[in-house]
Amino acid sequence: MMWTSLSSGLMPQKPNLIYIVSDDLGYADLGCYGGRQAGFGPVSPHIDALAAGGLRFTEGYSNSPVCSPTRFALMTMRYQYRLRGGMEEPINSKSKGSTTLGLPTDMPTLPSLLREAGYATALVGKWHLGYPPTFGPLRSGYDEFFGIMAGGVDYFTHCSGKGDHDLYIGEASHREVGYLTDVLSDRAVDYVQRMAPQARGGKPFFLSLHYTAPHWPWETRDDAQVAAGLGNLFHLDGGNVESYRRMIHHMDEGIGQLVAELRAQGLLENTLIVFTSDNGGERFSDNWPLVGGKMDLTEGGIRVPWIAHWPAVIPAASLTTQHCMTMDWSATLLALGGGRPHPDFPLDGVSLADVLRQPTNTFERPLYWRMNHRSQRALRRGDWKYLKVDENEYLFNITADARERANLAHKFPERFSAMREAWLAWEYTVPAIPDDASVSLGYSYKDMPQR
Repeated sequence: MMWTSLSSGLMPQKPNLIYIVSDDLGYADLGCYGGRQAGFGPVSPHIDALAAGGLRFTEGYSNSPVCSPTRFALMTMRYQYRLRGGMEEPINSKSKGSTTLGLPTDMPTLPSLLREAGYATALVGKWHLGYPPTFGPLRSGYDEFFGIMAGGVDYFTHCSGKGDHDLYIGEASHREVGYLTDVLSDRAVDYVQRMAPQARGGKPFFLSLHYTAPHWPWETRDDAQVAAGLGNLFHLDGGNVESYRRMIHHMDEGIGQLVAELRAQGLLENTLIVFTSDNGGERFSDNWPLVGGKMDLTEGGIRVPWIAHWPAVIPAASLTTQHCMTMDWSATLLALGGGRPHPDFPLDGVSLADVLRQPTNTFERPLYWRMNHRSQRALRRGDWKYLKVDENEYLFNITADARERANLAHKFPERFSAMREAWLAWEYTVPAIPDDASVSLGYSYKDMPQR
């Protein structure tokens, strides 16, 4: 095996890369993040095993508290606000047929740049970045695609919120009987099986495995009858904590099967597996000790699990407080794969490669967010966070108060003013939110009390 340097250390050349993204997973839903056991036992034993054998980030974030904006950042390694589609919160099914609300095909992406660097590329799962013929995974760097184009579908009928069948192979509609989480897991295992010979021969692969779990509707593997009577995908009259945990567990089982296949193929040692969520948790999630959830720039909406497993490089049972967000991880995968950013599209993401090798090598990483919904703003820098929700502004010491209950703006006015000005200066570097940008809320306090 050939070796190359990762800063001052050594790493196997060009690892296989697997980017697993769950959907609406809460910060504390997993056992390795303090999650409680379900009535059936541990919720996430296989994901917990990845954390035990690798590196767990305790203060990692998503680029947005809602799905498609985070996915724009994941693909481009840049703030989502730089693209018109990235300012939808989120892209909804009404955008089907739009020629503007999607990921432009001339935009360099993580898979397109890795493909240029010699990788085979595939997306299994959720796309949510615009519809063909204008947009699509095969038009943005993936060699293969199996999954859904929409933001969500029923787990059994595979139909979107508009009622359209939404399961594809490439850009061709595909019908297949099965619970979607299991179908995606099986396809991911199949991809590894097919790519294994060439991976062992020196051509690595990049697999994006983007589950829809545990996103609504609240359907476990045994709930086909629920799909038959479902009014709409938001499923406002269904679900509970136990079924929600089952949905996570089904995803976890699939990840266990994928890891077992990598081991059987002799590829696990030199495969970097990254696991995360696209945003914070939803109705039945556990975000403790954080406040808020999906659509919020409080910690519960943006702080998410980040786990990296790479036996050849990452020390087992590692922990880091390094701050990071989704686009940083994509920049990391690009760097480790030997890809180069396009000079016309400089990255906002910062590589975490040195942190993977030595988790105590942390560095200051200011992180900025903006939401049209409720005019939210946030800046995390060091221990501190500036936050605005509606017309209310706050300053929190997140290290001491992750729950964001002690507003220190009046106690430290100079720090508050400096962070506010820093956020305003950053905002000038990204396009303004257009008047026609939409905010799509599936429910309100009329449907359920405030979380």
